[in-house]
Amino acid sequence: MKSEYRAALHWVVAFCFLTTSPAIYARSLFIEELTWQEVRAELADGKTTAIIFAGSTEQNGPQMALGKHNFIARYLAEQIALKLGDALIYPIFPYAPTGDPITRSGHMRFPGTVNVSEAVYAAVAGDVALSAIAAGFRRILLMGDHGDGQAALGELARAMDAQLAPRGIRVLHITAVFDPPGFSLTAPGRIVPLDLQAHAGTLDTATLMAIDHDGRWVRRDQFANANATNGAEEDPRNATAELGQKALAQRVAAALTQIRALTLAQP
Repeated sequence: MKSEYRAALHWVVAFCFLTTSPAIYARSLFIEELTWQEVRAELADGKTTAIIFAGSTEQNGPQMALGKHNFIARYLAEQIALKLGDALIYPIFPYAPTGDPITRSGHMRFPGTVNVSEAVYAAVAGDVALSAIAAGFRRILLMGDHGDGQAALGELARAMDAQLAPRGIRVLHITAVFDPPGFSLTAPGRIVPLDLQAHAGTLDTATLMAIDHDGRWVRRDQFANANATNGAEEDPRNATAELGQKALAQRVAAALTQIRALTLAQP
């Protein structure tokens, strides 16, 4: 009888441990949704890659919300982390270089746009990377969903990687998630490939449509009004969620290919 009691007690204790262990109830890849103990447990379990992704808060024509880059960055970061299997995601940085707020150049012509200088942009990314390294991450992936600032991220990654690689820590700039090599998509009934970088254009709008499941971020009734004077570089009327899903898939695949190639390459 005593042996049966001890066995039952053993399973009760084991059950309590399992259901309260940080490794068990951590259900997110985003560190902002985890406790510090859960992050520590994930690191101990082998999640030693940190994704640091910058978005932007800026005008996106009359048909898309200002947070477009941030929403897309979060989606891409999660898909990449899921496929890598060893990554956690730092909070999406919601600002980027977008123009001069004094002269109101670039996107700063439009209300709601936020600008940070390239120096500040790189400094924040660098400090977040150092924070991830202090936590115990061994591979840092820097990414951006906005065009301006890509060069700054590249310079930062090269400098940090050269300094830290001898310690077994890699800092890599993943450009392919923004500009995938060999990217090609055409709209139905069209021959000319679509331009992924056309701001607030067909693919830009389609990409947000693909993840805007609640209809909060895309204003479909404004597609016909989008033009160069109000922030759109291309007519978005051919945009569809299906096109957006294809674009996202190519970007994720290209990012994974580059991550693996850079990780294997000598620093």
